[in-house]
Amino acid sequence: MLSIALTLLLVLFVILAGMLFFYSPGKVIPITDQNGKPVQGSISEKVYLNINGSRQGMFIKSRNPANPVMLYLHGGMPDYFLTEKYPTGLEEHFTMVWWEQRGSGMSYASDIQASAMTLEQMISDTKELTSYLIKRFNKEKIYLMGHSGGTFIGIHTAAQYPELYHAYIGVAQMSDQLKSEVLAYEYMLNHFREKGEKSMVKKLEAAPVSLKDGIPDAYQRLRDPAMHSLGIGTTRDMKSVITGIFIPSLKCREYTMKEKLNLWVGKSHSGISILWNQMVATNLSVKVPELKIPVYFIEGKYDYTCSYTEAKSYFLKLKAPLKGFYTFEQSAHSPLFEEPEKFRQVMQQDVLGMDNKLSDFYPEGM
Repeated sequence: MLSIALTLLLVLFVILAGMLFFYSPGKVIPITDQNGKPVQGSISEKVYLNINGSRQGMFIKSRNPANPVMLYLHGGMPDYFLTEKYPTGLEEHFTMVWWEQRGSGMSYASDIQASAMTLEQMISDTKELTSYLIKRFNKEKIYLMGHSGGTFIGIHTAAQYPELYHAYIGVAQMSDQLKSEVLAYEYMLNHFREKGEKSMVKKLEAAPVSLKDGIPDAYQRLRDPAMHSLGIGTTRDMKSVITGIFIPSLKCREYTMKEKLNLWVGKSHSGISILWNQMVATNLSVKVPELKIPVYFIEGKYDYTCSYTEAKSYFLKLKAPLKGFYTFEQSAHSPLFEEPEKFRQVMQQDVLGMDNKLSDFYPEGM
């Protein structure tokens, strides 16, 4: 009986390995027209560059390379693969650069040192890649968009090098992240109590988050599954990291098997998550109180990964020549994936138009 069970497990393993290999050719999918034919002159590339001595990868997608360039800074791990399930359509209006930053995904290296994963290094990498994109696409400036943890790097970069960017777009903008975690903890504890989920209540009560004592490791292990179960995590409809993120990452045909492995190895060992302690200890409204370029905050109403209310509070304090704040009523942490039509409308009308007519409100004293 044991030999039969082992044989069945081996057969299952071979089948799964074969399926993963089938889904991992690593070739980029071209941008196509309504008939499924590649659009002439469009760009669909997987590019590796040496940035400050580190080999780093990215996807570049554009229906028309003459369009404005948008550099996207991901959050805790690269999320380009989510564009298959949640197409953004941004490549219609921008030359989209989905960069996998130092230590993450395609830019992961087993010999990377923690000492190389500093905020200063990530800012320098962003500046260097920006300079490359400006030169390659013959632009005076580009647009910079950060999502989640990427906003921590993005807003620092925009503050230091405003001459390189038309505008900064913060999607699920970080602000006072420790306070954000306290608000998320309190929200989840109250909701699990109301739902009568005693097991989760007990676990959360044993790992309290507070402004005084910080974030215990036990809470970190509970955080993602708890958020997703309540619809306040990556997206409103994503109930599990396994089904919502892990499996889609394995199914993305534009990655090789090694690149898929590096997505998760990088997530666990390095990437921008290595800056987590610094992020939690920083109040960005104090650290970056002003930008010299237009700034747009795009926020999901149900986002507790990076608090919606804290992002609004930061926005009201932030000084900039032009500001826009946009609430996405059906979104949690990823409005660019959850409400792509509205997102594109904001990008087209306000960001490209250097306006804020679609903004929720017009704060005084910009």
